[in-house]
Amino acid sequence: MHKHNSKEQYEENWYWYLTGENKNGFSPEYERAVKLYRLISSPFPGQPRCFECNRPLSGFGGWLLRTHPSSFSPRLCHTCEQAIREEEAGAEVVVSLLFADVRGSTSLAERYSTTEFKELIKRFYQTTSQVLIAHNAMVNRLMGDQVIGLFAPRFAGSDHAKVAIDVALELLQATGHSEPQGPWIPVGIGIHTGQAYVGAVGTKNGVNEITVLGSAPNLAARLSSQAAEGEILVSEAAASSAGLVLENTERRELALKGIDNPVDTCVLRLGNAKIETT
Repeated sequence: MHKHNSKEQYEENWYWYLTGENKNGFSPEYERAVKLYRLISSPFPGQPRCFECNRPLSGFGGWLLRTHPSSFSPRLCHTCEQAIREEEAGAEVVVSLLFADVRGSTSLAERYSTTEFKELIKRFYQTTSQVLIAHNAMVNRLMGDQVIGLFAPRFAGSDHAKVAIDVALELLQATGHSEPQGPWIPVGIGIHTGQAYVGAVGTKNGVNEITVLGSAPNLAARLSSQAAEGEILVSEAAASSAGLVLENTERRELALKGIDNPVDTCVLRLGNAKIETT
């Protein structure tokens, strides 16, 4: 299904995959190939199924076809992901981005043995990934002491900014920030909504990865680095898209590295912030 398609066709397909919108239409050859592939895959049992080729991602059918989810989304199979990687395809779309950082990871590493610290970070990855995937986010990256969640319109819905904020609050709950004894791992979160390039970057015959590029992820990353333990810093763009009633939330203006103008943010926490939406 994949190897005869042009790079432009892959980019069109990637845009449709992220947004559910078909900008320019697919070629007749591609549509026939997709229909045939989905038809061939349909008799094999198993749920969920790849949104692109309809292969089962689990169950007997998944085992029989040796199919498993892609490395970054439970909605795409590894075969379709590999095709996207090989062609270095991608698209510019409006998405919501959530960056969750462990606060004080250097001091945490000094308090634990190497093995204990590894297990702590492993638990952080597993816990946050489970929450993100449960809410149809793409887990873009697990890196160092940071997790990045991508909320695309097709999966998280048109209100993906609100979904991202709800998920951020759930992540604070999951990491123990509502517990009297404090969190089992301290986390700060940044959220921003904006246009970004989502796709494969690297060398065609070498190392590449699915990544998010542009000013939107840069801003989300800067917000997460400024968020204190138990804080969620939400950009004005994300807050507006989510329909937050801004006058009823704490505000903070930040001068962020690499960002020309001060950034107005909403500051959310568990227990002491009433979240209202229009």
